[in-house]
Order: sequence, then C-alpha cells, then structure tokens
Amino acid sequence: MDNFIAHILVVDDDDGIRTLVKKYLNENNFLVTTSESAEDASDKIKIIEFDLIVLDIMMPGKSGLEFINENKRNIKTPIILLTAKGQPSERVEGLEIGADDYLPKPFDPKELVLRIKNIINKTQKDNQKNIIEFENIKIDLNKQLIISHEIEYKINNTEKIILKKMINNPGKTFSREDIGLFIDIDKERSIDVIITRLRKKIEIDPKKPKFLQTIRGAGYVLWIE
Repeated sequence: MDNFIAHILVVDDDDGIRTLVKKYLNENNFLVTTSESAEDASDKIKIIEFDLIVLDIMMPGKSGLEFINENKRNIKTPIILLTAKGQPSERVEGLEIGADDYLPKPFDPKELVLRIKNIINKTQKDNQKNIIEFENIKIDLNKQLIISHEIEYKINNTEKIILKKMINNPGKTFSREDIGLFIDIDKERSIDVIITRLRKKIEIDPKKPKFLQTIRGAGYVLWIE
C-alpha cells in the first residue's frame, strides 16, 4: 500500500465502467478492487478496509442505496455515488443516508479522480491526531501545550508543526532535511536546537531521551506506542 495514494472499492454491474474506472485510477496511483454487485461489495468490506467506495445506485439485486443503508453505520468509509441522469431524488436520498458525493453518468474520469482526491485529503486531515497521552505526558496541539509529569509547557508554532508530523507518524524517522522542509529552515544546527528544546518539555532526562530519540545517521523519531 505504501506506493498507492489509497485503496478504492469500485462497485458497478457494468463491466465497461468497472474496467475504465479501475484503469484510470490505477494510472493515477490508486489501488483498486472491484465488485459487480452490492452483495459482493458487502462481503469485501467485511475483510478489507477501503479508503473510499465508488458506488453505482442502479444495480440488479440490491441497489447502491440499500448498500449504504445496510453498511454505513458499521463503516466510516467515504462513498461517492454514480448516478444516471434523471435521478435527482436518488441522489438526494443517497446524500441524506450517508453518501459523501455523487457524480452523474456519463462522467469524465478526470473529474472522478479529483473528487476522490478531495475526499481522501479531507478525510486524512480529519483523522489526524491533535491530542495524545502516553505515560505521564499529554501533548495537546490544539492548545499548544505539553503537560509532562504535571508541569505545563507552551509550544510555539514551529514545535507544533514538528510534533504534528511525528504524532501522526509514530515510529517514523524524520531526517533533518525532512524537518527543515516542514518548518522552512535549512540550518541543521537550528533544527537540533528545536529538538533539544522539545526534549526538555517531554523527557524526564533530556540527555537520555526515551521518547524523542536520535537515530544516528538518519534523524529523529518519536516513540509513543
């Protein structure tokens, strides 16, 4: 999955549409799984966690709206409906019961990709952590505070940006170059100073860090899990 933007489930009874959409999404760096019916899609979402579902409304057997009614309460996956022209009531109903967007047929594959990217970007932003607690430490990015062993420390915007990246990528090593790009600083010494300052707010012993560690020759990592 690391080489793909997201994993998309395309549900449509039309072989031609499934093939076209899969080909175009693959070319735009999406991993795609297809289903020819709502029933098959329901089975797939039980075993695979998709990032987004592209769902046709009008299908033999269960419709796309029935699929949403049966599954939307149990999954948080965004859904884009594919609707035939002259189905305004179905579009409205789909949005009311939990679909995130719709696209009338025939559609331009480029527009579908743009709508998918917009929803994926919004979902990823919404899912980002802003408050975490581990051991006797609480980091609250909303209030720009670190509470470490009952002592409060303010963090500035630069520190907030670094922590946000690290909190949402636990265990990932960030090079000085990576961090410099986040905060628009190209001096390695300045980045080291910021990390040292953060350690004083997080660690019991900043000289022997347990959480915000240095990976020799690679950069810095935040261990919180």
